[in-house]
Amino acid sequence: MSDANTPIAVGLIRKSPDPSQSIVEAYGSLFKRKLCLLVSLLLVLAILAIYSVIVGTYDLSVRAVMLSILGQDEGASHIVIWRIRMPRIVAAIVSGWGLALSGVTMQSLLKNPLGSPFTLGISHGAAFGAAFAIVVLGAGSTQYGPLRTTASSLFTVSNIYLVTLAAFIGAMASTLAILFMARVKRLSPESIILGGVALSSLFVSGTILIQYVATEVELASVVFWTFGDVSRSNWHEILILGIVTCGGTAYFMLNRWNLNAISAGEDVARGLGVDVERLRWWGMLVAALVSALVVAFHGVIAFLGLLAPHIGRKLVGSDHRILLPHACVVGAILLLFADTAGRLLVGSGTLPVGVLTSFMGAPLFLYLLVGGRKQ
Repeated sequence: MSDANTPIAVGLIRKSPDPSQSIVEAYGSLFKRKLCLLVSLLLVLAILAIYSVIVGTYDLSVRAVMLSILGQDEGASHIVIWRIRMPRIVAAIVSGWGLALSGVTMQSLLKNPLGSPFTLGISHGAAFGAAFAIVVLGAGSTQYGPLRTTASSLFTVSNIYLVTLAAFIGAMASTLAILFMARVKRLSPESIILGGVALSSLFVSGTILIQYVATEVELASVVFWTFGDVSRSNWHEILILGIVTCGGTAYFMLNRWNLNAISAGEDVARGLGVDVERLRWWGMLVAALVSALVVAFHGVIAFLGLLAPHIGRKLVGSDHRILLPHACVVGAILLLFADTAGRLLVGSGTLPVGVLTSFMGAPLFLYLLVGGRKQ
């Protein structure tokens, strides 16, 4: 139990002749408050999702949305909701959830508060692999709408499995390098972050080289893809990402006690019977797979996997039983908010969400660092 909650327990102990019962009651009350906070965050996410469906260039009423959901409206509202807005809303929720999940588990497994798919070079490795598949292996193209304007152009992936596989290979290359530095070379957490910066630079350089040798159409496709955008997914891709994200969430929730033990120290975890090396390898593998799929489908979305876990810890502490769901919901809220804001600011929906997460994430993360230092 944290120090902030100790006075509650002490007060209960003084009032009751059974100290153990008082501590249990105090902990139960604290746990219920955190569950109420989780329900509140889910409610905020639901309200934001409904608002995102209603607002836009083509405004909808709540009645029109309800009729479309119930299958009683087959007109323009139905098309706008189910073919345009709902896919990007669900994609933003699932992607934000997955990036937050990857971030919080990487920070715990590597015992590094700055760990995330973006800072460790995993996102850039996945981006390099996807760009390689798009340009060198010919898995991507740019198609134009009937007006043949830049605003009506759409980026398509002719072989999404090839792009996903290449992105996963790139992400795993970075993941294996990080694990090698952490396990074999015994680098400090600060050195591991510097290693991630070096890997990011390496993969970014490789991506630039691919762009240099690409044709104009391929170059436009890769640049547009790397901006980060949740509007390009279809329901099939969202289903794939959702299944993998749910599987990853289930895996880490089943290992929540093991993650708590690792956070207390590797020697403590081994004393409690946790196979630290096995959990670290498999955990990083699952986290890399989730982040690789997000990058493969939606491009590089910066800072989200770093920011959401820290907000979660500020809200509920470091107990992974409640930190994991809180951080994931916060990640979903942040990404959906960024996508909705970008869609409303531009109007046509062409402002990439990756740009907004960078603008939003950097100052918020600096605020968390300064606030944590003051406390």
